[in-house]
Amino acid sequence: MTVLRSLTLASLAAALVAAAPAFAQRMSLAERVERLEAQAAAQNQTQANIELLNRLNALQQELAALRGTVEQLQHENAQLKQAARDQYLDIDSRLGRLEGGQAPVAPAAPAEVAPSATPAPPAASPAPASPASASGRGVVADVVNAGAAPAAPAGERPLYDSAFQALRDGEYAEASRRFQAYLEAYPAGSLAPNAWYWLGESYYVTQNYEVALQAFQSLLDTFPDSAKAPDGLLKLGYTQFELGRRQEGEATLRAVMSRYPGSDAARLAQSRLRSLALDAR
Repeated sequence: MTVLRSLTLASLAAALVAAAPAFAQRMSLAERVERLEAQAAAQNQTQANIELLNRLNALQQELAALRGTVEQLQHENAQLKQAARDQYLDIDSRLGRLEGGQAPVAPAAPAEVAPSATPAPPAASPAPASPASASGRGVVADVVNAGAAPAAPAGERPLYDSAFQALRDGEYAEASRRFQAYLEAYPAGSLAPNAWYWLGESYYVTQNYEVALQAFQSLLDTFPDSAKAPDGLLKLGYTQFELGRRQEGEATLRAVMSRYPGSDAARLAQSRLRSLALDAR
């Protein structure tokens, strides 16, 4: 029995000694697999970071290109606005030479009077034609009065022309001061409706909308039947929109359409209302 027991223990010891290298090999293999998996995960993370960085660089390039496009469009838009402003001011300047100018004797075309010259007092003078509105959407034509209007006094025309020239030169603050000086000197002058209108424009173009609104309203209150009234009412509506008073602006534009049907001012008002309706969709 003792010999048999000794043999059994020896066999078990030999089996354990033989199994030890295999167990150690299995543990080593598991560690190697774990190490390889960790390396693969690190490589995948590195590749993901590289792809993310490349994508970020691409987005930054696209953003820079878009910024360049926006700046170019802004520059072109500013040029178009300036060209439109110069155009309608030039139109008003040339047509304004007929304001208070000498009436023709014969059916031939009347001679133009230089803006700085003092015209001879005629028996009658036509009302001026309106320039393009500051919105750049078109030209609002004045209604030419059939009745006679008194000629501008000796100092009235030069004072008005001086203010209008400042407006043409883009000196809006100076233009507003000169138009105010004109209106203080000639509150009921033949050019007073025009002065009120362009006073409002000088404030509108510099985004002084509250003061612009007062000027356009003064034109309508003081000279409701003047040739500038349609333009003044139209610009009053535009100014109300700029001040965020949309309901008042819409009501004013509808008033333009109802008071002056068929006029260019009414067509401009209708176009603005249609644009607003499309934007609201």
